Amino acid sequence: MENVTLKRSLGLWAIVGLGLGYMTPTIVFDTFGIVSSETNGVVPLAYLTALAVMLFTAISYGKMVQVFPSAGSAYTYTRETINPHLGFIVGWAALLDYILLPMVNALIIRIYMVSIFPEVPAWIWVVSYVAVVTAINVWSMGKTSSLNSLLVIFELVLIGAFIVLAFVKLSHGMGQGTILTTAPLFHSDIHLGAILTGATVVCFSFIGFDAVTMYAEEANDIKTMPKAIMLTVFIGGAIFFIAGYFAQALFPDVSNFKVTDDTLPEIGLFVGGTLFQMIFLAGAFAATVASGLASHASVSRLLYVMGRNGVLPRKLFGYVHPKFRTPAFNVILVGVVSLLAISPSLELISSVINFGALIAFTFVNLSVIAHFVFRQKRYKTAKEIFAYLIMPIIGAGLTGILWYNLHADALLGGIGWIVIGFIYMLFQTKFFKIKIADLKLDEAESTSSL
Repeated sequence: MENVTLKRSLGLWAIVGLGLGYMTPTIVFDTFGIVSSETNGVVPLAYLTALAVMLFTAISYGKMVQVFPSAGSAYTYTRETINPHLGFIVGWAALLDYILLPMVNALIIRIYMVSIFPEVPAWIWVVSYVAVVTAINVWSMGKTSSLNSLLVIFELVLIGAFIVLAFVKLSHGMGQGTILTTAPLFHSDIHLGAILTGATVVCFSFIGFDAVTMYAEEANDIKTMPKAIMLTVFIGGAIFFIAGYFAQALFPDVSNFKVTDDTLPEIGLFVGGTLFQMIFLAGAFAATVASGLASHASVSRLLYVMGRNGVLPRKLFGYVHPKFRTPAFNVILVGVVSLLAISPSLELISSVINFGALIAFTFVNLSVIAHFVFRQKRYKTAKEIFAYLIMPIIGAGLTGILWYNLHADALLGGIGWIVIGFIYMLFQTKFFKIKIADLKLDEAESTSSL
């Protein structure tokens, strides 16, 4: 069973599609009211700020995925370049946002369906959705990718329709009354602290570009991974910025919304009437399913790598189904966890997710310095100093600023999760008397493709 490996079946655009599906482009409309309130009406500026941070980090991901072309992402990079114990803590932190994202998607589906069919018990929608997504992920990564691509295309078409309708509404005097306005980007009442706080909220939307590194062992050509990462960031960032700009131009403040926690349904209604609202909700539903498929697949692979290392029980978490060539146990486990979406609130879960993501982003940047500067001594030219020292320092610093501006509940929840992970690591290593399993040996055993 140890010779069974993940199947290499994903091309460049399939990986980009999974990244975009993970990012859920329509989330810009769901969180618009929250971010607009936080930033005092400059949502697109918050996205630009987050994009600047993500670009530096994406470049670091691109460097590291070429050095360590395996699933595992920030966990693998930190483990192999800095310290195995620290790598475990980073992987544990990343596991928090990865494992909660499928639950967020199940929760959003619950909210949408209950709003349409309030008489149907909420648990039915959660169980049905989780069962379908779990079955598809167990069956085939290729099938997951194909369905994800169709759903992403559908939601992008609807975002395009929103932009067209927004242009018409602005031309008729709605909101700012013009498409050419600087108000969504700058006005006299904005403050740097508020923008940074808004950026910490919207960086949740960018979680997905890093997740594509989880598919490194399923890419047809590992050399496409850096390009896939950058394309995912640029395309996703462009969508968020443009959609956010038009939404902010139409709605300079949130006074028109009855519900600011999820403004997508009302945005659809105000822009295109009841019919477009229903179509827009269908697009959001498709986006959520696409994100659910991608996030479910991604966290299953992180658990697979941690299991393959022996950090988690190998027989369970390191198992690959001999027929489907997918980490079936992990996929089913993530499905079980996602069932918890029956009761909690979206705000509670999403507030904690960014903690793990920003920890992972920070250490990916630091891994570049550890590997290229301290190990390979790549600091002898100005180009090498800029590429392997200055850029990752900027990336880590900018990510640290966002981390500092996280909400208190996210910090408390994240720190609690880290403490649990540290205690688990102490148990696994018998208080550091033994080493965590050697990743290199395990990867060597499983790199051959069937």
